[in-house]
Amino acid sequence: MRQRLFPLCLLVSCVVACTSTLEPPPLTEKTALVRIDPQEYPGFADDMDIASARAGALQSLKYLERLSPTHEFRFGEDTFSAAHIAGSIEKFLDLIDTVPTPAELREHIHEFFLVYRSAGRDKDRKGEVLFTGYFEPVMQGSLARTDEYRYPIYGRPDDWTRIDLGLFDSQLKGRHVTGRHTGHTVVPYYTREEIDTKGKLEKRGYELAWVKDPIGLFFLHIQGSGEIVLEDGNCLKVHYNCSNGRSYRSVGGLLIDENRICVEEMSMQRIRSYLMSNMAELDHVFNHNESYIFFEIVDEGPLGCLGVPLTPGRSIATDTGLFPKGALAFIQTRKPVIAPDGSIREWIDCNRFVFNQDTGAAIKGPGRVDLFCGKGSYADLFAGHMKQNGTLYFLVLKETSIF
Repeated sequence: MRQRLFPLCLLVSCVVACTSTLEPPPLTEKTALVRIDPQEYPGFADDMDIASARAGALQSLKYLERLSPTHEFRFGEDTFSAAHIAGSIEKFLDLIDTVPTPAELREHIHEFFLVYRSAGRDKDRKGEVLFTGYFEPVMQGSLARTDEYRYPIYGRPDDWTRIDLGLFDSQLKGRHVTGRHTGHTVVPYYTREEIDTKGKLEKRGYELAWVKDPIGLFFLHIQGSGEIVLEDGNCLKVHYNCSNGRSYRSVGGLLIDENRICVEEMSMQRIRSYLMSNMAELDHVFNHNESYIFFEIVDEGPLGCLGVPLTPGRSIATDTGLFPKGALAFIQTRKPVIAPDGSIREWIDCNRFVFNQDTGAAIKGPGRVDLFCGKGSYADLFAGHMKQNGTLYFLVLKETSIF
């Protein structure tokens, strides 16, 4: 399961002062999605190729096929079975293969589908969603430590443990504690500083590979999965296995607070540039974020929380405690157009069908979506700068259309 997904442009948390105005009640599965009338449906024009939509759909079907057909998914006030969700995706596949124009596709969606809109992140719940992006880093590495490759990618240590508190008290159902067992007790797991600076895991055999770029390795932790290109040309795919249980703290926020980077300039690329020019500060900056990721080697990936490979541009990460896993969705936001020199020339509409296939520790509430951008230079730039508002919709077949 991919757990990190700390969006690279969501770098500063805002603290809102208390007012005398009553805040709306917390959103739940029942209120996070609202069914909308057909006149409110978006245009459903799609800015990507059909092949990628088909690929994303097939991965969701793989996940749904593993479930009991009667397993329930919630869409706001309504519930649908896994068989119904699978039927919805199968109908979508049939439509994109046989319906020739966007206008006709929209007509068919009006005829066959119910559409739900996310309540969004604003207190009036008008549906505004913040979109960020994440990508798959590619790094040079080695299976053995050398003078060049000396920064380890660790697998899960033997002393790592996770305790389900609900087993001890029903009032704590769903809550967990992560730590390490020592003797007859469990204590908090080592911090990033204790692992990387003080070497608490050195020479214990947990290294999966070694890399030469400490900055790239830090961003690998943030992204949660990546590809390691070995010296012989073979590739090693590494994926999130677990974390040390420590809270994530934004290094971007730290650099802003310390007046190293101004808010207007903040992006993943700007952080990387600053760190490359100030290598002596790496420990100070990295250790601010006590959270630490342990990886595993996988055959294919990157994998989302459904255990299926993510599709670039078609897989999204949301709060799966609120939104149905694997479901067909549609997003409306903006995307960057990259100039030859790597700068952003302009922002244009980004409207497409996507699939809810991932989640993340920083992706909480109905007003957050992380879009998987793939790998490569464009994906890096897209994810590093993406911080755009938009709207999130979920689609499901009408009861009368499923069979």
